[in-house]
Amino acid sequence: MANKLKSEFTWADMKTDANGLVPCIAQDVENNEVLMLAYVNEEAFKKTLETGLMTYYSRSRKELWTKGLTSGHLQYVQSIEIDCDNDTLLAKVKQVGAACHTGNRSCFYRNLTTKEEEE
Repeated sequence: MANKLKSEFTWADMKTDANGLVPCIAQDVENNEVLMLAYVNEEAFKKTLETGLMTYYSRSRKELWTKGLTSGHLQYVQSIEIDCDNDTLLAKVKQVGAACHTGNRSCFYRNLTTKEEEE
């Protein structure tokens, strides 16, 4: 069950990009797995605090998006941390099901690099 959250920071404390957005990394609170990266605007931040469900701003659809409302793959927020520059959020969540729209648990499931053997 989601719970209302409170924050010592207000939206005015955050450094947003030119579009009024802050990137937010979602991390599994139980095993620290990085699940996804999305963006939050002021309205999404306030809704997240109000509902305890991670809510983002969809840049492509230009609307709020509460993760899992359609798929059932909800993100129950346990805590939100802010980085040293006040321009990135880290949401520690209890993830229900897949975080990625592809059906994978994490959006980061493809390896891009490998280490070359030294001679």
